[in-house]
Amino acid sequence: MALLTILEHPDPRLREKALPVQTFDDVLQKLIDDMFETMYDAPGVGLAATQVGVALRLAVMDCADDKSAPEPMVIINPEVSDPQDAEIMEEGCLSIPGVGDKVERYNRLTLKALDRHGKPFELHAQGLMAQAIQHEIDHLDGKLYIDKLSSLKRDRLLKKLARQRANA
Repeated sequence: MALLTILEHPDPRLREKALPVQTFDDVLQKLIDDMFETMYDAPGVGLAATQVGVALRLAVMDCADDKSAPEPMVIINPEVSDPQDAEIMEEGCLSIPGVGDKVERYNRLTLKALDRHGKPFELHAQGLMAQAIQHEIDHLDGKLYIDKLSSLKRDRLLKKLARQRANA
C-alpha cells in the first residue's frame, strides 16, 4: 500500500466530475487500499477518488465512533434517495485542511452503491454517515462543501486558509 497525495483547494482537478467505475480489477483494489491508508493517515472519515486525482465515482469512508474498531466502507457509483431531516452541521475537508464551517446536510438518507467487488448494496444512513456520504458524493460531482456557503463566509474561510498556508 502507498500514501497518495490529497489534492488541496484550489486544484482544478477537485472540480472534475467523476466517471462511473466499470472495471473491478486489481488496479481498482490497489487504489481502494491506498485510499484507505491515505484517509486513515490524514486522518479523516472519508476520501473521494477525485481528492487523489482519480476521476472515478469511488469513495472510502470510516465513520466508526471507536477508532480502535474500524468500520471501513467502500462506495462505488453511489446514488442517494429519500433524503430527510435537513440540519446545519459542522463540516471540514481534507482538501481544505485546517478550516471548517457549518453547512446544511440531510441527517437521514438511503444509499445505493456497489461494493469494492461490484456487488450492489443498499443502506439507510443517518448522522455522521449520512453527512459523509453526501460530502463524498459532492466531491464526485466536482463540488466542495464551501460551495454551500454564502460568498461572504466562503471568502472569509478562504482568507483564513491562505493565512494558515502563509504561516506554515
